[in-house]
Amino acid sequence: MEKPTGPKPPVSRAVESAFTKVWGEEHVVALIALKVETSEADAVATEVARFAEVDDVFLVTGDTDIFLKVRFPHYDELKEFVLRRLPAVKGIRETKTLLVVTAYKEGGENRPA
Repeated sequence: MEKPTGPKPPVSRAVESAFTKVWGEEHVVALIALKVETSEADAVATEVARFAEVDDVFLVTGDTDIFLKVRFPHYDELKEFVLRRLPAVKGIRETKTLLVVTAYKEGGENRPA
């Protein structure tokens, strides 16, 4: 999900409604890819690691600079994090949020499919 650049919402109401129906009362896990200013990478990684909902922070190579694994009790809290709290971190240029549908292995342990 990219940072909003104007009055147009980054997600349509129909998509948001579908997400809420699917994840509304269940915890949600997401992977968030960050593109950051190169000179700010360490500072951004350190800052986002302070959020309690962030389980993991990885500085990586390739098209993405930093990957986060986040966990929230409800979809609405993920939405608030991505739209309000993350953009407040100086140095983030772009974000892309991937919702985890099924975890087959997590924390080193296999999960039932």
